[in-house]
Amino acid sequence: MKLVEPTVELEEQYLDMLAEWHQTGEDLIPFPLKYDHSDFPALVQKLLKFKTVSEGDFVCNSTFWLLTEDNTIVGVSNLRHELTEKLLADGGHIGYGVRPSHRRKGYATKMLELTLIEAKKIGIEKALVCCDTENVASAKTITANGGVLWKDYLVDGVKSQKYWIEIA
Repeated sequence: MKLVEPTVELEEQYLDMLAEWHQTGEDLIPFPLKYDHSDFPALVQKLLKFKTVSEGDFVCNSTFWLLTEDNTIVGVSNLRHELTEKLLADGGHIGYGVRPSHRRKGYATKMLELTLIEAKKIGIEKALVCCDTENVASAKTITANGGVLWKDYLVDGVKSQKYWIEIA
């Protein structure tokens, strides 16, 4: 299992994952999954550009895909390189999601672990990770990676939690 940056070579795997997600009707998390993928090479370029160029209200960020040994994309993480007031209020440094058919198999925990390594590489020493209070699986993923509950909060009427993770 490894974390990779987006690449056009994985278009078929990405579209397969996205189709599965759409079949569930669930919200696509993290947000880069919502970007238009009709021109896949342009999508990959956009995602890679965000590593060094911010756009609008967005800070520089890195998107990663978690691959199994057979090159199945089982999840996506997004690492925001810094916190704005808005990200401190809701969102944090890292967002992640695992495709529906691969949940409850430890992929989220591994993906967050690998994304924290990427965070350390860019100088983040303490990462803020948030989840809905009802998302017990995500809370377990965060605490399994050293997350310490900082505070409960409401966002658009949804109870949520903020965790800090010290990056060794």
